[in-house]
Amino acid sequence: MGGHPEVTSRPVTDDRARERAHEDDRVELALDLLAALEHDDLPLSAVVDRIETVTTDPTLVRTILDEAELRGIIEREAGRVRMQRSGFVRFERHVVTREGDFDCRRCGASLSTGHFVQLDTGELGPFGSSCVRKVLGRD
Repeated sequence: MGGHPEVTSRPVTDDRARERAHEDDRVELALDLLAALEHDDLPLSAVVDRIETVTTDPTLVRTILDEAELRGIIEREAGRVRMQRSGFVRFERHVVTREGDFDCRRCGASLSTGHFVQLDTGELGPFGSSCVRKVLGRD
């Protein structure tokens, strides 16, 4: 009998749902990072630099900025961003180091020691020692 071959691939909606969940995770991670920044006021470009440690997708960067403003984490005005929540990351508790072969998530430099920031929604890194300080607003 001339039957149809059995379809074994997953529905496209499963892939889209998984992709959407991954985007949601990145948004939440970036929002946690913004809430932890130690600056009161930054140029928009510096805030985008921090967000780009989570994602470089321009649409997602805009989504993160919009969501941060909606949630009261930031306030944007004339190319500046004011932090509305005072965050703080304790290096001894929230930044862990690991030995290995890494590339810095911010500048791309090769690292033998990676610094990873532990946020409520996940881990961000690896970073070099100066980049992790820059990302968190210590420098």
